Amino acid sequence: MKKHSARVAPLSACNSPVLTLTKVEGEDRSRENVVGTTEAQSAGAAGAESGSSRRRLHCCIRVTAVQVRKALWGVAMVMCVCSSWAGSTQLAKLTFKQFDAPFTLTWFATTWNCLFFPLYYIGHLCKSPERQTARQRLRECCRFFGDDGLTPKVFFTKVAPFGLLWILTNYLYLQALRKINTTDVSALFCCNKAFVFLLSWIVLRDRFMGVRIVAAILAIAGIVMMTYADGFHSHSVIGIALVVASASMSALYKVLFKMVLGSAKFGEAALFLSIVGSTNFVFVSFVPVMLYFTHVEYIESLRDIPWAYLCGVAALLFAFNVLVNFGIAITYPTLISLGIVLSVPVNAMVDLYTCEIHFNSVRLIAVFIICLGFLMLLLPEDWDQCIIQLSQKLRKRDEPAEGSGEAGAGTGLNWRGRARTSMSTYAL
Repeated sequence: MKKHSARVAPLSACNSPVLTLTKVEGEDRSRENVVGTTEAQSAGAAGAESGSSRRRLHCCIRVTAVQVRKALWGVAMVMCVCSSWAGSTQLAKLTFKQFDAPFTLTWFATTWNCLFFPLYYIGHLCKSPERQTARQRLRECCRFFGDDGLTPKVFFTKVAPFGLLWILTNYLYLQALRKINTTDVSALFCCNKAFVFLLSWIVLRDRFMGVRIVAAILAIAGIVMMTYADGFHSHSVIGIALVVASASMSALYKVLFKMVLGSAKFGEAALFLSIVGSTNFVFVSFVPVMLYFTHVEYIESLRDIPWAYLCGVAALLFAFNVLVNFGIAITYPTLISLGIVLSVPVNAMVDLYTCEIHFNSVRLIAVFIICLGFLMLLLPEDWDQCIIQLSQKLRKRDEPAEGSGEAGAGTGLNWRGRARTSMSTYAL
């Protein structure tokens, strides 16, 4: 659930139609400046104008096609992210009814992260025109950690802490599922985006935005109201504290990753997550064994372990992390984040059908304001400027209709210039 910056290669490729459109517009302006007064020059200008109009229309169609394709992929991505996150939450809740072992489930699901880099390398062999061997690709991705690659010092200072935060985030989330219902857990976990903003503002000195401060206040208010909805019972308070701690660990993971390692390309991110999974398998495997022999997470026979549920939870969490980290290659990051917040009503419908939750007015308001705060945090940094520009464009579009009498009395050259301005505005 990391946010990739412009270092991710597919982002620049997605912007190429916009660059082509700008270049065509610049060429059109240069042609208009050299138009003379002779008859031959006028005919040449008319031909150039018609040709540039066709190219501009063709570019508009290309841009629209790219945007429509990304939007369609985004709809599919929203559904996949929502179903994988809600499905893993519901399936984990069912798993605890037969096998009450949250840490063992955390260890088992995190170990599946080892598959990230092999799957990425298979995609590299299928898509990349310059195919590299696994060793060559591994060495190139290891440069993400520094010029010397993945040394023991880099591992213990820049990788192991993130592995610990990963395990804590998932373990606290699963522990919270044992205490409270899935709707409350999924809604409260959405507060992690507000925590990311607050930490980024304090630690990374990110831009101050009033709307995001309001969103953070709404998230905190939702936490308090969620606690009040159950009457401050110890069982629910502990569950809410656990999921808030999980959201805090997730936010700390993201902010520290940005501060220590910066942004990662797809291969580098896949390698990093595979290292986290391998580290979990090598160094943390003794903890489930200790919990078994101390009867903290005990089961009488290995045949009684619901392997189907365990593999289902691990597979859904793995799919969720693949979609969140690499879905940016085919669609917009905002749509991916939207799938997370949509898992809240999905979990609510399941809980309502299974009669595991009582929706009083306080709980409904709490869930609503938390989701509202999450959506407010998805607004871009220049959202206010976008609204101002949109209102100015709409005002300019209304001006020719109001001054149509003056436009009819003008020359043909003025009419063509006005039409050209309208087409340029539409293309942008």
